Amino acid sequence: MAHAPEYKRILVKLSGEALMGQRDYGLDPDTVERIAQDVKEVHGLGIEVCLVIGGGNIFRGLSGAAHGMERASADHMGMLATVINSLAMQNALERLDVPTRVQSAIPMASVAEPYIRRRAVRHLEKERVVIFAAGTGNPYFTTDTAAALRASEMGCEALMKGTKVDGVYDADPAKVSDAKRFERLTYLEVLARDLNVMDHSAISLARENRIPILVFSILEPGSIAAVLRGEGRATIIKGEG
Repeated sequence: MAHAPEYKRILVKLSGEALMGQRDYGLDPDTVERIAQDVKEVHGLGIEVCLVIGGGNIFRGLSGAAHGMERASADHMGMLATVINSLAMQNALERLDVPTRVQSAIPMASVAEPYIRRRAVRHLEKERVVIFAAGTGNPYFTTDTAAALRASEMGCEALMKGTKVDGVYDADPAKVSDAKRFERLTYLEVLARDLNVMDHSAISLARENRIPILVFSILEPGSIAAVLRGEGRATIIKGEG
């Protein structure tokens, strides 16, 4: 049953792969525009929205390290890939007349604002979408952890994780036909079962700050707003009770 969204400020975490569409790598302009339309729909509900986008469609630090590259250098390359994705999303949103700011954890004044928490909060209060780029600015931390960190700093009431499936399963539903889907989980269940939702530091950070995580399929058009209205399918991860 549909209802008015209960969250006033949210952070949406997208993987870089979500922007690829059917491509093997890079950005698919139609997919970027479609996700931007979804963000515009949520913004139109009066919800303050911030985004964190991964960089795996361009470069993935861990895989670079696995091929012999020094891990810190590989992670910095991955952070720069997230800036490319963030600028692409900003461009798509602003073509839809959604005011948007990109803040980068790695200073690059000619293309993005530096990350300043109080300035980011003011942007949200002024009904601008804020995209946080370059992860945490530190190697060895994923964009999942960056998303949980920024959600905590912004005082977000929910962290939405867009994936290829409509929630959390006990196995990969693309490979296991009878994989069980969870409607609700606690943070500790996710950690104890080692469910592949977000990395452990991201889950722990959300738990410490009592930010519920909503895992949903970003492949469904309109899914972000649908989940927020209680119409869409998602797994909610929160504390006991």
